[in-house]
Amino acid sequence: MSELRTPEVEDLLTVFSKIQDKDDIFLLLEDLFTIREIRETSQRLAVARQLDAGNSYASIEKATGASATTIARVSKCLGYGAGGYTMALNILDDARKGK
Repeated sequence: MSELRTPEVEDLLTVFSKIQDKDDIFLLLEDLFTIREIRETSQRLAVARQLDAGNSYASIEKATGASATTIARVSKCLGYGAGGYTMALNILDDARKGK
C-alpha cells in the first residue's frame, strides 16, 4: 500500500464505492470540497476527454479555460499515470452508449 493509502483514504474510497446515486455523491462532494476544487477537478476530466480526442493544447485551453500547465499535467497522467483518467473516460464513454 502506498504512503497515500492511509486508513482515512481507505474509508473515503469505501464511501465513494458504496454510493450509487449521483445526487448523493454530489452532496458528499459539496461537503468535502470547495466549489473551486469541484470545478477544477471537473475541468481536469474535461481536459482529459479533449486530450483523448486528440485536440491541441490551444483548443483545449480555449474550450475549458484550463492553463497550459494543467493540460500538461493531465496529459502526463494520461500517458504515464495510474490509469485513473483512462478508466474515467471509459466509464463516461460506456454511459453515453447506454452500457
